[in-house]
Amino acid sequence: MSDAFVLPEWAALAPALVLATTALLLFVYDSISPKSTNRAAIASIAAAGALVSLATAVWFILAGTGAEGVDAGYDLWFVVDEPGAGEGAISVFGGQLIVDQMALFFMVVVSVVTALVAISSYDYMAGHAYQAEYYSLLLLAATGMSTMAAANSLVTIFIALELASLPSYALVAILKDNRGSVEAGLKYFLIGALSSAIFVYGISLVYGATGHLQLESIAETIEAGGADAYGGILGLGILMLIGGFAFKTASVPFHFWAPEAYEGAPAPIAAFLSSASKAAGFVILFRVFTTAFPLEVTTDVIGLEWTHAFIILAIVTMTVGNFAAATQQNVKRMLAYSSVGHAGYAMIGLAGLTVDGGELVLGAAMMHLLVYGFMNTGAFLFVALAEYWGVGRTFEDYRGLASRAPIACAAVAVFMFSLAGIPPFGGFWSKYFLFLGSIEAAATNSAMLVVAAALVINSALSLYYYSRLVKAVWIDDPVTGFDRDFGGTPTGLYTAIVFAAIMTVVLLPGFGPVADVAIDAASAILV
Repeated sequence: MSDAFVLPEWAALAPALVLATTALLLFVYDSISPKSTNRAAIASIAAAGALVSLATAVWFILAGTGAEGVDAGYDLWFVVDEPGAGEGAISVFGGQLIVDQMALFFMVVVSVVTALVAISSYDYMAGHAYQAEYYSLLLLAATGMSTMAAANSLVTIFIALELASLPSYALVAILKDNRGSVEAGLKYFLIGALSSAIFVYGISLVYGATGHLQLESIAETIEAGGADAYGGILGLGILMLIGGFAFKTASVPFHFWAPEAYEGAPAPIAAFLSSASKAAGFVILFRVFTTAFPLEVTTDVIGLEWTHAFIILAIVTMTVGNFAAATQQNVKRMLAYSSVGHAGYAMIGLAGLTVDGGELVLGAAMMHLLVYGFMNTGAFLFVALAEYWGVGRTFEDYRGLASRAPIACAAVAVFMFSLAGIPPFGGFWSKYFLFLGSIEAAATNSAMLVVAAALVINSALSLYYYSRLVKAVWIDDPVTGFDRDFGGTPTGLYTAIVFAAIMTVVLLPGFGPVADVAIDAASAILV
């Protein structure tokens, strides 16, 4: 291999570094020309940064960076300073960050959603102040989420979590003249501060019980019996970590911020939080519990399998989310509660883990979060399109919209049926693999049969409220005054919506490679 292609190990973080560099570039651009109204340039820089990050992450995945079976001392184009750090994964900064296939998989999800949101925001944010600040905050939040995917220490996890959260609070409240936006931002900030306090206290308890913050070191201490005398402290610390993660993933009982924040936030930001932020929350959840707390030995110390907590969370979260969504008249709140339900589906990835493995169910959760990144982002961007045109917020207000926007309404039909898990869309396969993983785990843990049944029942229920929106736009008669001029076709919004719809459909025949990468990544982290 030529020396021209040898990169230092920190270059494995290129997807996150590109996002951070783009955010700083926007700050510099705004400093040089603070009164510039060149929205096209600002949005193009943001979208280009997200797309370069996406291309880099995909390139690394296809090239096998961080994959199991690759020599850790010389991985692809990277010279690794710690050849003993383990096979495959690239350890960065003394193991504080780690780049493996799972990290890259979720970096792809974050970059895709960020690119779609940046493109759609060109139209949605027209006429609003703080253009450069808006895109900079978006990219800084995305940087935090990409860093969360690679975080391998409770300290770096917390720092990345706050880097993602603080810009998100400002983005929710960015519409300063809109009372709903400001109120949503304040509520989101207050609840986020509480969850951060719970999370950091959980970190302190885990540190007190094990004496370590790095995930592998925590696991080694537990396996060596070093935490046996602190079972109660460790158990309480784990419980508080679950509470912090439940907030980030909008899981019950820490879900109540999501409908308020999503409804008040600009619709593209609601898409960003419900898709990219949720995926980032789940990747650190997966990494912490599969790496730091080995199931068998942790059970011996705390006297309870932590998978039981995730079984309960999965069932309750998907049920509460879907039943609440079914009662909504506001489309944006319906999607918000739907997002809660999908958090319950993704939670099955941890609920189905066993001492012997669980690669299929964990990989299925990763698949679902990737597909969800397209279909859920597209659904919220359709709401953004409706808001751009001044359409109301309820199902009644969407009646007959297909007569004026058939392409966008065809796309929303794709999103709704995919979210419900109807073939031939991508959401069907991800739910199918989740169901298979649940059945496989039921051979060891019979409670997973209840989870599998809950998945099927809730998916059937979700078809009711998703089809309400499809019926409203395609079948119901238009509302009075619907013949008015909507004010043109917003190119950015349409581009993002149509691309998300195409990917949601294309993912079905192309699901084999997605499944292979996800299951391989899950297998590597469960070793």
